[in-house]
Amino acid sequence: MPRILGVDIPKEKRIEIALTYLYGIGRSLSNRILALTNISPDKRAKELTEEEISRLTSTIQKMGIKVEGDLRREHSQNIKRLIDIGCWRGLRHKRGLPVRGQRTRTNARTRKGPRKTWVAVVKPEAKKSTSSQKK
Repeated sequence: MPRILGVDIPKEKRIEIALTYLYGIGRSLSNRILALTNISPDKRAKELTEEEISRLTSTIQKMGIKVEGDLRREHSQNIKRLIDIGCWRGLRHKRGLPVRGQRTRTNARTRKGPRKTWVAVVKPEAKKSTSSQKK
């Protein structure tokens, strides 16, 4: 399995698709990187040589693209900043509700999680004396 920037990419997939397994790289960016490194998008990941893998890695780093850990860290810091300043979006993140104005009366199950079933509390009945039942 080829390893690019600390991530194992699937060896059976075309390199155009395999690069999208890196967090922060989509199809269009993948194609742009492959064009800069002169690697055919139809080539399978297992067919890459060590030299081509190093060219891919260096091109991604030279382009200044944030991928994997750096991008995830920046994303979580942005959310933490919103929560700290107490803005609307921050409060929605904190409560685990949809952030971008979607309705929550119905739907929103992805953010809210599975439905919680409400159980009614029933008053316990007065205990009957057991002596009258034994007769």
